[in-house]
Amino acid sequence: MSLLEKINKAHLPGHIAIIMDGNGRWAQEKGEDRLYGHFHGVESVRNIVEAAAELGIGYLTLYAFSTENWDRPQDEVTGLMELLVDTIRKEVPTLNKNNISLHVIGEITKLPANARKELQEALYETSSNTGLKLIMALSYSSRWEIVHAVKNIAKKIKEGTLLPEDIDANLFQQYLCTAQFPDPELMIRTGGDYRVSNFLLYQLAYSELSFTDTRWPDFRKENLYEAIIDFQHRERRFGKTGDQLKAGQNS
Repeated sequence: MSLLEKINKAHLPGHIAIIMDGNGRWAQEKGEDRLYGHFHGVESVRNIVEAAAELGIGYLTLYAFSTENWDRPQDEVTGLMELLVDTIRKEVPTLNKNNISLHVIGEITKLPANARKELQEALYETSSNTGLKLIMALSYSSRWEIVHAVKNIAKKIKEGTLLPEDIDANLFQQYLCTAQFPDPELMIRTGGDYRVSNFLLYQLAYSELSFTDTRWPDFRKENLYEAIIDFQHRERRFGKTGDQLKAGQNS
């Protein structure tokens, strides 16, 4: 039986988030510069987006560029931005062909003007697609997002349009970048590190976490299938006991 056949299509995670790590180290291990790894990582993005769409996953969030990544060497940042623009331009027809809509979260105003232009065009051109929602986290950090949400809530209170006692978890989520998306059920990190690196800290509260030593440029559909199969064998209790869950299922 193949890995794909082992997946229970009735128990898929509705939203998968991925930290695409290990591009630079993958390249260095091959004696190349870090951009070589990022370039080859694009093929992994294509492969995983295609796999998610084929499976019927509703939402896929990819951590493409963090706020902290702006502190990397300038030539790497410049190269990444050029690669981003080129990739978006090339991939829009494929996204449309596969009924995938593109979405972006993060401090987009920090991106170069040409990158913002390509993004806006891609968002518009794919906006009517009804299949997989592909969410790119660009110039994103969860701490920035939370502070940004708090500032906007404080502004509403100052204006008198919101009362402090109105604030609860549901209201707070409405001020996050991900307000229109469900929280991820599965978070995958490639590259061998075991941390979430300022990624969707609020949204990952009850996500299942999956870590792999596989570098992102080597990550393929089969790796995704393995993570999903592992997810499907876990008991998600959300603070309850296993017995409580079983009683609820049998009632």
